[in-house]
Amino acid sequence: MPSLTLLQKLRVDYRPKLPKVLQQLDALVATNAPDQVHSKVASEILSYFPILFNQPILSFSSQTAIKHQPKRVGVVLSGGQAAGGHNVIIGLHDALKKLHPKSCLFGFKNGPNGIVNNQLIELTSELLNAYRNQGGFDLIGSGRTKIESAEQFQAALNTVQALDLDGLVIIGGDDSNTNAALLAEYFLQKGCKTKVVGVPKTIDGDLKNEQIEISFGFDTASKIYSEIIGNLMRDTLSAQKSYYFIKLMGRAASHLNLECALQTHPNLALISEELAADQMTLQDVIEKIADLICKRALLGKEYGVILIPEGVIEFIPEFKQLIEALNELLAPGQLHAAEMDALTTLSEKVKYIHKKLEKSSADCFERIPAEIQTQLLLDRDPHGNVQVAKIETERLLIEMVKQELKKRKSSGKYVGKFSAQPHYCGYEGRSGMPSNFDAQYCYALGYVAALLIESGATGYMSCVQHLTKPVEEWTIVGIPLVSMMAMEQRRGKSKPVIRKALVDLKGSLFKAFKEQRDAWALEDAYRFTGPMQFFGPPELTEAITFTLAYEHA
Repeated sequence: MPSLTLLQKLRVDYRPKLPKVLQQLDALVATNAPDQVHSKVASEILSYFPILFNQPILSFSSQTAIKHQPKRVGVVLSGGQAAGGHNVIIGLHDALKKLHPKSCLFGFKNGPNGIVNNQLIELTSELLNAYRNQGGFDLIGSGRTKIESAEQFQAALNTVQALDLDGLVIIGGDDSNTNAALLAEYFLQKGCKTKVVGVPKTIDGDLKNEQIEISFGFDTASKIYSEIIGNLMRDTLSAQKSYYFIKLMGRAASHLNLECALQTHPNLALISEELAADQMTLQDVIEKIADLICKRALLGKEYGVILIPEGVIEFIPEFKQLIEALNELLAPGQLHAAEMDALTTLSEKVKYIHKKLEKSSADCFERIPAEIQTQLLLDRDPHGNVQVAKIETERLLIEMVKQELKKRKSSGKYVGKFSAQPHYCGYEGRSGMPSNFDAQYCYALGYVAALLIESGATGYMSCVQHLTKPVEEWTIVGIPLVSMMAMEQRRGKSKPVIRKALVDLKGSLFKAFKEQRDAWALEDAYRFTGPMQFFGPPELTEAITFTLAYEHA
């Protein structure tokens, strides 16, 4: 590891607080909670999880100290980075060592592929100490490999049996934890002793439900992005000559956009779920933005800030239809894909695909700027699907708003001068040093994962609750992974997956946003959060998100 900066050294020395319930670790015993959750699960899921189907929520109670045996546990980081991942691993390690000093923790390298190929390192105290409260996943790396073929499942079984693992902890998002449940079921069916436990990770904030209050990394990402947005607000307020179109991560849901809007008070924040509910077309969105710009121009304001969710175009009906049509036309092995790939120039490819689309999709395709057409045709994944995250939505909106304002100017409906700058708040939110909240939350999640394995639980997610209270008052439970699942269409097949949580348009958080956004539109009510703080008054360093405060007050 490179030499540490002064701030890194200070963060290494920081010791997260533990919930009071975890301070007597060796006396905790898992018991069935009275709440039964399997009744909410679709019956079709039974065929995938005949053993795990009816699991109850687990709570923990204190008894007299128990004599524990040493455990051998593996851990893997799966999917994209999120601040706090190292603290989950360190919490898991520290808890295992407290339960028995001869316990061993192994880290699988570069994601689930490390499990399949049996690539790992032993995670010792000496190695882990330099990663306490640090950002990133660079300790063992991460990856997006899915364990789904019969050969992969068998290879994973061979690995955990060869290592004689008592437990395997999978730190990931909804797809990764769906994979964790499938592995847990497979190990049980094969008579393997290895228990599988998941940990909720994603900065997008869409891995949550009645039991999981928030995924780790969301707090840190929203604070990093809010600082950036505030800096750009100060810039546009100073120069007073440009609009910033700022895209934030969050393909499937707009939680980050909503949180950062409440933190910073932009002139406009698009919420994908609201656009879908209102059945807004792409032209409706363009006109909404243009209306704002025209109104501000009448006030002499030729500047502003607009927040855009990463996946907004998938919530706009005709654009979603266009993407689905392109995915079908350009799938590997399809005649159209082969014929288009044989064409030499981009203009030929555009003309070819335009003729193959149905009228509504062809009209949508024709209206979008040439560079976005290029991204739709050329940026495809190995399955031929459009890579929506790579589409520069902020540039798409700028160009189309520019065209709309040009029409209005020619008809005398707009008298201003439009200048815009695109900005993408992306990966810089994934690997920063975790906030105090995420540092403590992740450390506790690691402890609970160790407890679940010690209790012989498999197919569970580590869960810490009551996160709006002081850390000492947080509570812990184990949530059955299968209880979070629904059947969804994936690549033409119906499969069980953990449900993504979208923005609740009837919830108190969105209601608070709606009550304030009209005032933000024309006023310069910008809010400057500044950099995330690690040291200082608790009101500053321990501050939680609006999302938690409103949803779990």
